[in-house]
Amino acid sequence: MTTRLLVRPEARLDITDAVLWYDDQRLGLGNRLAGELSALLNRIKTTPLQFPVIGEGVRRGLLHKFPYAVYFLREEDTVTVLAVLHQRRNPEVWKQRL
Repeated sequence: MTTRLLVRPEARLDITDAVLWYDDQRLGLGNRLAGELSALLNRIKTTPLQFPVIGEGVRRGLLHKFPYAVYFLREEDTVTVLAVLHQRRNPEVWKQRL
């Protein structure tokens, strides 16, 4: 069975904002963030159960070189990304997106 990865519009906006912010800091840094995030999303899609449940069935994956977390739900054959948040941001934001 193939798992589908669904990134909600709010999470896409989180990603876009983060990439643009890092590119404003230093040219190319946003691309590095996007690359690391892409690799993490691929891991989440292929092996979602390796990530810890942090509440209400939501799991969290952490980036290694950037202070961001990906919050997602796994439901049968679909993984839904709810939020991609800076780790200093209020983590309760993902709960509003359930």
